[in-house]
Amino acid sequence: MLEGIFGNKTAEMVLLHIYHYGEIHASAIAEDYQVSKTPILNQLERFENASILLSKQVGKSRVYSLNKKSPYYKPIFEILKISYESIPLEKRVQLFKARRRPRRKGKPIL
Repeated sequence: MLEGIFGNKTAEMVLLHIYHYGEIHASAIAEDYQVSKTPILNQLERFENASILLSKQVGKSRVYSLNKKSPYYKPIFEILKISYESIPLEKRVQLFKARRRPRRKGKPIL
């Protein structure tokens, strides 16, 4: 669905994962979609060069997130929100099943 707006399927995968997780590294996206890491890294770099994404080094990994200071942040965030919410819940659970952060102590498991 976002492929038509952003030009390719990799862009859609990258943006939806960043929307869902808040921040993520290329290996996690590639692993979830079972694709090579190279196209994911290329797309992340394109978005970073366009000031849509920011990256930071965390240990040995480079972690990417949306650039909230970008003039494109609000419209892209709204498009991602609409697109994300239009994905059926079963498909969302399948796409984003991996936990990327530890569970807060005492938080109930749903």
